[in-house]
Amino acid sequence: MFQREILEDLAVWKNSENRKPLILRGARQVGKTSVVHLFGEKFKQYIYLNLELSKDRKLFEQYQDIDLLTQAIFFEKDKNAQESDTLLFIDEIQAYPPAIELLRYFFEQKPDLYVIAAGSLLESVFDIDISFPVGRVSFLAVRPLSFIEFLNVLEEETVLQALKTIPLPAFANEKILQLFNSYTLIGGMPEVVKEYAKNRDLTQLSKVYDGLLIPYLDDVSQYASNETNARILRHLIETSLNVAGSRITFEGFGNSSYKSREIGDALRTLEKTFFLKLIYPVTQTQLPLIPDIKKSPRLQVLDTGLVNYYSGIQKQLLAVTDLNDAYRGRITEHIVYQELLTMEKSLLQHPHFWVRDKNTSQAEVDLVLPFKARLVPIEIKSGASGKLRSLHQFIDRSHLDFGVRLFAGKFSIEETKTIAGKPFRLMNLPYSCISQIHSYLEKYV
Repeated sequence: MFQREILEDLAVWKNSENRKPLILRGARQVGKTSVVHLFGEKFKQYIYLNLELSKDRKLFEQYQDIDLLTQAIFFEKDKNAQESDTLLFIDEIQAYPPAIELLRYFFEQKPDLYVIAAGSLLESVFDIDISFPVGRVSFLAVRPLSFIEFLNVLEEETVLQALKTIPLPAFANEKILQLFNSYTLIGGMPEVVKEYAKNRDLTQLSKVYDGLLIPYLDDVSQYASNETNARILRHLIETSLNVAGSRITFEGFGNSSYKSREIGDALRTLEKTFFLKLIYPVTQTQLPLIPDIKKSPRLQVLDTGLVNYYSGIQKQLLAVTDLNDAYRGRITEHIVYQELLTMEKSLLQHPHFWVRDKNTSQAEVDLVLPFKARLVPIEIKSGASGKLRSLHQFIDRSHLDFGVRLFAGKFSIEETKTIAGKPFRLMNLPYSCISQIHSYLEKYV
């Protein structure tokens, strides 16, 4: 186990006055159980239940009264029922869905008991006929490791200090870029990073990747409505790993004969498992963000390392210094979106991109980021500033005089003009610094 940034969010939850039972949501193997085990060390007592184990599940099957259930749990686990500083972790809670309903009674009748629940297939039970404790629980997203967490595992302390220095010192750019490329190459799945940290040997990671991907394919039957739906889900998992970062259409997705409705329903099922996310574009240049679901979405997969491994492009990435030179730049966009998702613990917020609201236009800005009631356009490019045509169109249509380019070079701010002649400032920011984007905007906008 190693330190995760989400531990800070868990500490805030622990100290909040109106604390509710917490449900951790996220894809399988992103480290939900390990994080809670580590967090449990901060309590005087830690009780772990796994409802896939019949002995633990039986407690919930036998006792529906919350007082009797709590007493039985403390007795079975040989813990002091009078100790108020106790964390109860109910893992794999989806194995007994009625346990989800009981979370409301922990909130209402046992407010002094700290309760966290999680499950690798938790999302599969949300659609079944249970009385979900709306308003009685809170949620927190657990995602793959961020670049900062990756550096922590590799014990790159001086690099971390340089990364958090605003602006990034020019002398540190090359080394940080190399490490960010390594992070992009292998991804942020905890088991992969843990194995890589042991010997920095990519050849030893194949079995770990296989151990992560095969269960996703095996588990589709658990949230598929029928065998046909299961086949579509398997097709989607395999195909999405090859087209991640691209804009997609539902009809005939992945050279299949499946209809748009079949693909759409299956994609939304996989979204619930956090394996992928459909990111729809916005057409406005100011807040609020209103995604246009009539336009084709961009497909974001759980982890860039899984994409690289499955699609067989790891060797290609090893040979480049600028990620935009590989895979038509899609991997760079994919890892930037992954970093932003990792930074966002809310389940409701995620990145967006912009397209011009005109069918004949090809204008597309890779990323738009809300910042202090403004919408900042961000292009992920390696070319010269004069080639940022879509960013120029966005600025011409907005009240902004500022834009951002993420690239492989060194930090700078330049005074420039759009193609139409509107003056604006362009921040050139190394894409390895995306985790610090808000600090850069705070200082320079």
